Amino acid sequence: MNNLSVRLLAAVGLSTLVLGIAIGVGWQHLHKFTSTAPPQNNAIEEAKQEPKVLYWYDPMVPDQHFDKPGPSPFMDMDLVPKYAAQPAQEPKSAKDEPRILYWYDPMVPDQHFDKPGPSPFMDMELVPKYAAPSTQEPGLAVDAALVQNLGMRKAKVQRLPVANELEVVGQLQFNQRNQAILQLRAAGFVEKAWPLAVGDQISAGQPIAEFQIPEWLDAQNELLSQPIGQNPHLLATLRARLQLLGMPDSLIAKVEKTRQPETRVTITSPIAGVVDMLEVKTGMALASGAMLAKINNLDSLWLDAAIPEAQTTGLHPGDKAIFHSVNSGDPALTGTLEYLLPSLNDSSRTLTARILLDNPKGHLKPGTSGRVLLQSGTDESGLFVPTEAVIRTGKRILVMLAEAGGKFRPVEVITGHEMGNQTLIRKGLEENQEIVVSGQFLLDSEASFLGIAPKTTGGHDHD
Repeated sequence: MNNLSVRLLAAVGLSTLVLGIAIGVGWQHLHKFTSTAPPQNNAIEEAKQEPKVLYWYDPMVPDQHFDKPGPSPFMDMDLVPKYAAQPAQEPKSAKDEPRILYWYDPMVPDQHFDKPGPSPFMDMELVPKYAAPSTQEPGLAVDAALVQNLGMRKAKVQRLPVANELEVVGQLQFNQRNQAILQLRAAGFVEKAWPLAVGDQISAGQPIAEFQIPEWLDAQNELLSQPIGQNPHLLATLRARLQLLGMPDSLIAKVEKTRQPETRVTITSPIAGVVDMLEVKTGMALASGAMLAKINNLDSLWLDAAIPEAQTTGLHPGDKAIFHSVNSGDPALTGTLEYLLPSLNDSSRTLTARILLDNPKGHLKPGTSGRVLLQSGTDESGLFVPTEAVIRTGKRILVMLAEAGGKFRPVEVITGHEMGNQTLIRKGLEENQEIVVSGQFLLDSEASFLGIAPKTTGGHDHD
């Protein structure tokens, strides 16, 4: 073999060796690449699963396209993304599917529908409203700056002594226990009548009329016929006879002293007050038992308050009552509940509470009407919230509970009576919880729109 052949064989062997090394290195790189390929494939798959946004549009003007999200220049709503068509995917499990609360038209969000379809208001399809994920605590999150801008006020649930308060209407009446009736016990004639009329206010001792009573004459003559100091039993009997005929003790004593009979007497008012009835005129002849006048005293008055029959429970004699006249210049009078009248008013379906009021200076007059505040104290305590915080929908009663993290949640409560500007909460809240006092109606409307159901009353009764 010549030198040329040896060199050729050596060149071929060297080329074969280099080729083998190159193939081996390439195989190792290929194996490494294929071992790390799955994450890249997963990323590609995930990218494929992301829906591609073609453009944004306003459902009311679907022909107008925008290349980025934002508020619609046509309607008061945000632009909606339009996604590219997606390849068919395996259906998600029922657990992964968010629960649809209802369908609605974004332009009329208060109207809810129980199935999808075209909107009856606009030329568009109804949009589903999904429930919040079960892993999240239901609540309405509001930014702290927005809370401050809205002037939202909060208050704590307080435990206070329970005092039943009831505000009704009432009217002042004469106190019939402080009334005087003047009456003749023997027939007579009116010699003189003082110029008085019904409604006049008189003082005690005011003369009403002067009478001539002939029936007194025989009884006085019989008394005067008896010797003085003898037969005291008979004298006492004759004096009693004159008393039964209406002769005053002072006039009997005068007759015995002067030994002269008296048939004239002046009838005076025994109390100060208002003339409620007057049946005396000069020259009248009046029979025995005739009523002359009726005088009502004003030092105390009756206040008759109309209590609805459903609200009479809890009222007891001795409860405090405050009367505010319709005339702002009249003073407020404080009295006590005497009793509840046993009969019910058929037309108004109310029970009359009779309250005794002191009227020492006579400022208030019978017939005056006004507000009556009845207060009945107990030894119990209860949870109270400001009355303005209570939302009454007609079907249920709600308050807006303020939770940690700037969240708000409607809570259904059971209320009791009102005490001033506070309302008793029988069930639904706990002591020291924070509630919204102003701005709660806006929060309740937003919570209803988002499908946040109120927490039902499952707590303990606080009574």
